[in-house]
Amino acid sequence: MSDGAGRKSVTSAQEHVPSLTTKAFGPSEPKTVTSSVQSVAWNARHVPLRVASDAASAACAAGLIAPLITILDRGVIENASGRCSLLSSVTASFRSLLTRPHTFLASRPFRLISVVYFSTYLTANSIDTISNTLASKSPGHTAPSFLKFSATSTVNMSLGLYKDSQFAQMFGNSALKRSIPTASYALFALRDSMTIFASFNLPPLVAPMLSKEVEKVMGRASLAQILAPAAVQVITTPLHLWGLDLYNRPGASLGDRARQVGKNWVGSTAARMGRIVPAFGFGGVVNAKVRRKLMEKVEGIERS
Repeated sequence: MSDGAGRKSVTSAQEHVPSLTTKAFGPSEPKTVTSSVQSVAWNARHVPLRVASDAASAACAAGLIAPLITILDRGVIENASGRCSLLSSVTASFRSLLTRPHTFLASRPFRLISVVYFSTYLTANSIDTISNTLASKSPGHTAPSFLKFSATSTVNMSLGLYKDSQFAQMFGNSALKRSIPTASYALFALRDSMTIFASFNLPPLVAPMLSKEVEKVMGRASLAQILAPAAVQVITTPLHLWGLDLYNRPGASLGDRARQVGKNWVGSTAARMGRIVPAFGFGGVVNAKVRRKLMEKVEGIERS
């Protein structure tokens, strides 16, 4: 009885084991794994063409806006330091651009501005390309994200702070030969982070809120891309002026600084709106449209 029962138990166990093995490791499991892998497969086709498109669109946008931004940035700083009025500075710079364009375009201020905005646009474009590759989305897809905000803020602020320090030393109080105060850097960083957020993350949220009537003139997305970064300058311009005043007048009192910032606030805000609209408004639109057109060609190659 015991031997029979033992053989029966072994037989039963042997019959049971193949069943478990089949369910756990049989043909159905590889199909599930394969399906899972395919669902998260990278779309890495024509990555060099995507990267080239990102760089080309960033270069187009930066090249178009850099001359005006160079002129206005210099004007705001020279006006804040008392070297000359905003109008005089802007007039002299435009005259230089028109009469000696080769000298203007080869100048250090122009090169600094070009590097800042080319790098900023290229970073934003690259984040989209990396995200689309990893998520297997179309090359031209764009979306706001914390990663894009963080990356573009880091690049723009680090290069922008260096540019601001050089502009302040080139066009600020010529009697001063000292480094930029840490407090000025902090104010410039806060200014830039607010502008970047308004430029890259707010437009997709603002555009649906705009009336459809504006589409008779221009797209809501394009208008939001212009309005958002321009509007935030009302808040960020005092930060910019305060940072410059800390450098230009190191011994001024708090009240005196507030009066100086208030004195230059309206004109400087208008000038900074004038340079922000090209930088993150018009420049952002050009970058987005050129990139979209180039990515459509890449998608056409992928479909062929």
